[in-house]
Amino acid sequence: MDFQLTSQYAPTGDQPQAIQEILESFTAGVNCCTLQGVTGSGKTFTMANVIAALNRPTLVLSHNKTLAAQLYGEFSNFFPNNAVEYFVSYYDYYQPEAYLPATDTYIEKDLSINDQIEKMRLATTASLLSGRRDIVVVSSVSCLYGIGNPADFHANTITLKVGEIISHKQMLYRLVEALYTRTEIELSPATFRVKGETIDVMSAFGNSCYRILFFDDEIEAIYSIDPLSGARLETLTEVSIYPANLFVTTKERIDKAVSQIYIDMGKQVAFFEREGRPTEAKRIQQRTEYDLEMIKELGYCPGIENYSRYFDGRSAGTRPFCLLDYFPEDFLLIVDESHVTIPQVRAMFGGDRARKENLVEYGFRLPAARDNRPLRFEEFEALTGTTLYVSATPADYEIARSDGAVIEQIIRPTALIDPPLEVRSSENQIIDLIEQITLRTERDEKVIVTTLTKRSAEELAAYFEKMSIRCRYIHSDVDTLERVQILEDLRAGLFDVLIGVNLLREGLDLPEVSLVAIIDADMEGMLRNVRAITQIAGRAARHENGLVIMYAGKVTKTMRESIEQSNRRRYKQIRYNMEHNLMPRQANKSGNAQNLLNTDNQIDVATVTETIQPQTTEEIRAEIARAQADMERAAKSLDFLAAARFRDRIQELEKLLH
Repeated sequence: MDFQLTSQYAPTGDQPQAIQEILESFTAGVNCCTLQGVTGSGKTFTMANVIAALNRPTLVLSHNKTLAAQLYGEFSNFFPNNAVEYFVSYYDYYQPEAYLPATDTYIEKDLSINDQIEKMRLATTASLLSGRRDIVVVSSVSCLYGIGNPADFHANTITLKVGEIISHKQMLYRLVEALYTRTEIELSPATFRVKGETIDVMSAFGNSCYRILFFDDEIEAIYSIDPLSGARLETLTEVSIYPANLFVTTKERIDKAVSQIYIDMGKQVAFFEREGRPTEAKRIQQRTEYDLEMIKELGYCPGIENYSRYFDGRSAGTRPFCLLDYFPEDFLLIVDESHVTIPQVRAMFGGDRARKENLVEYGFRLPAARDNRPLRFEEFEALTGTTLYVSATPADYEIARSDGAVIEQIIRPTALIDPPLEVRSSENQIIDLIEQITLRTERDEKVIVTTLTKRSAEELAAYFEKMSIRCRYIHSDVDTLERVQILEDLRAGLFDVLIGVNLLREGLDLPEVSLVAIIDADMEGMLRNVRAITQIAGRAARHENGLVIMYAGKVTKTMRESIEQSNRRRYKQIRYNMEHNLMPRQANKSGNAQNLLNTDNQIDVATVTETIQPQTTEEIRAEIARAQADMERAAKSLDFLAAARFRDRIQELEKLLH
């Protein structure tokens, strides 16, 4: 099936030219090119048009879950008739296993898995292995971490056809090998139920439930059923049941792996004994033997990923399998916000290796644990072919890889032009800034102020509060849920000025912001280079009265270059608007990233504040339990705003108990 792009809009401005140039570059055999698009220019729509025209399986790589969720929602709207999948880390909380030699502290792995995201990860691999090519996978960099061998995943996929000869007992064995669990009660994902010659199976992802009817050793019928009532929904001739875990493997591989693990354990024990380290020798022997007993009995153990090399049949030092191995060779890679995503990919291997070295050195893991790792950067490059880098400020790496194929997208569909960049003296900067804030608040417009340090952000917020300016600060010490709520409160008009550091650079969609003030703009460095200033200025690019003020004691080379680039873009935008008789119109927010997953777990935020106040202690405790469950459900669906409000509700109720 081909991609079917669905949209009420057609490419406008310089989108048609950008789409054409990208396609011509790829058609001419260029492997990499860069789309340099300003904030609000419709880069995602351009990406969708490129995907539809190339008609290849596509991986869209993003640098965090929230932006990935936003992209997932947008691509789902663009391609409602195609497979759009979401693949991010399934941990709500993750504390990796570690050992700190300086204090002799062992930290055991602790985690909380989001079942909904785990299902979506399984759905992604199933779609890729199904053979369909009309698939877009939106992923964070977790797609570069080790997962199971695609050959083993495919081998454990159970494909059944009506009339097929397979014994009832053999079918049950195959389900167990695919890590499905037998149950006698209601079906849940990755479970099966047996009644006589009938087997009911609920898939590991989605809500698909199947009933397989046997007559002796022949499959007589296959039905799609309702998992609760058991009512027949559809008669099928064929069905594929995919494994319940990405680390599934075959029985032959398990037997071979167990033998090799015993051998390597013996070698490591002997090594520690030769080194005169009996504690480490005993530790590695006990831990490994315990894991092996669980693997032989259950087929898995906690931390089984540390033995992945044995189950994959890989040699020592070779890279693990990852999601990229599930794609066909001609897939398209799109790296969103590439100036942030590429450095993140580059740094992953080093951080993981440093932690694993201590675990191996002190007898907590076998040396094979080192091979359960993310890809090295050169391995990532070797696995990618046709690549489109997308960024408002591409880095030197993307430009070099594109070999000059850098396509600009400057014109916004809203006809808004880049905000002008003004330089003002740092003397009396706070007085001037307060005057500017007053002008904006009178028009119900919002302001962003960026500082260099977290402390200065907090101190400036405290001073503004004394001056009766409604403000909040945001930085890395602020809880994730709270950050999202702060941004929503700004849009809702609960305060007027948001103060922060570099968290205000990427991923914020705030059309109400008409002024961005940059404090200490002349302090050269990571937070005040051309790329950073361009990103910061982009926060005011969605407002028709957008303005950027740089407070400084001198005009630096970076500031001068930023102003020159801004003026160049503004000239092109103004000229285009005049030629086409366009008037700028206020941008609207594209959508709420928290609500884009469209799962059954979403919460109606309005219900959070409409709850009847409980009276008795029992009613209060019952209400706390309900709010706790609702908060967890909202967090799993990435609806952080609702989760934060349920959290506030819990805190209010707990006060009533004291």
